[in-house]
Amino acid sequence: MKNNKIQWILGGIALLVLPLVLQYFGNAWVRIADLALLYVMLALGLNIVVGYAGLLDLGYVAFYAVGAYMFGLLASPHLADNFAWFSAHFPDGLHISLWLVIPLALVLAACTGVLLGIPVLKLRGDYLAIVTLGFGEIIRIFMNNLDHPVNITNGPKGLGQIDSVKVFGLDLGRRLELFGYDINSVTLYYYLFLALVLVTILVCYRLQDSRIGRAWMAIREDEIAAKAMGINTRNMKLLAFGMGASFGGVAGAMFGAFQGFVSPESFSLMESVMIVAMVVLGGIGHIPGVILGAVLLSALPEVLRYVAGPLQAMTDGRLDSSILRQLLIALAMIIVMLLRPRGLWPSPEHGKSLVQKS
Repeated sequence: MKNNKIQWILGGIALLVLPLVLQYFGNAWVRIADLALLYVMLALGLNIVVGYAGLLDLGYVAFYAVGAYMFGLLASPHLADNFAWFSAHFPDGLHISLWLVIPLALVLAACTGVLLGIPVLKLRGDYLAIVTLGFGEIIRIFMNNLDHPVNITNGPKGLGQIDSVKVFGLDLGRRLELFGYDINSVTLYYYLFLALVLVTILVCYRLQDSRIGRAWMAIREDEIAAKAMGINTRNMKLLAFGMGASFGGVAGAMFGAFQGFVSPESFSLMESVMIVAMVVLGGIGHIPGVILGAVLLSALPEVLRYVAGPLQAMTDGRLDSSILRQLLIALAMIIVMLLRPRGLWPSPEHGKSLVQKS
């Protein structure tokens, strides 16, 4: 028990020191760590839907987009520039607080998740995957075309000049000097994202051990048996869609603040596929495995840039480095899934049941 406490303390110190160390190698590395934390939030949210409730959702990036565009519209001059009534009521723009942003993004994304869940309640497996995939693409196309006749999302040009997040008067978009030491903006965002990830992990663990979590897992294993036991499968499925989507909405709002710009290109089908791959690769339904999968798959493309460059040089530039990088990612994923078919860090209970069956 004492060793576990020491490990947790050392792990916490390592997470706190990590961005300060990465700063010495350049802000790009801290930025990779920031995006990795956002992907951890997304993967944990999707794990509620896929891992706990067993509902294959290939359109999860839609909730990410909803959160990002919500913050983009409320924290940029776009609405004031395009709507006279908004400009009259808010001449200086609507600069909302972080403590209002997070609940708004959470509620809006959760409502969107429930709206998606209502028409697909009776679908399972491949059919559910196809419908949710279509929903994700519809949201992206909707954001891309909602600039005419009324310009709401600014279409493919995206929303710019988005406010940075302010926490207790501290602007995370500006460099902070503390005891003569410069802390960059990306490092400040890292600590905010880390706090949100820790809250997300706590909620996921509490859900997993709750009656709701056990009901989701019963539906995942056998929906007919779960219904016979008295579980309201309809409400439980809607709750899974809503809860999972809420984390995606918060991550999207933080993404919009971090980037200062959002456009439909950031929410393509490939993003949804990558988030699903993070959950599957790490270990479906196992929180530490999902976190590991999210960190590896979000950081791997950036790390492989340094491998793709020399390989491109060896072929005299005949291979495009971006294509080569995607090829290396796919190859790495195939090798991992062949060697570890249940994921890099599968759930212990799942592993035991498989061993007993064999």
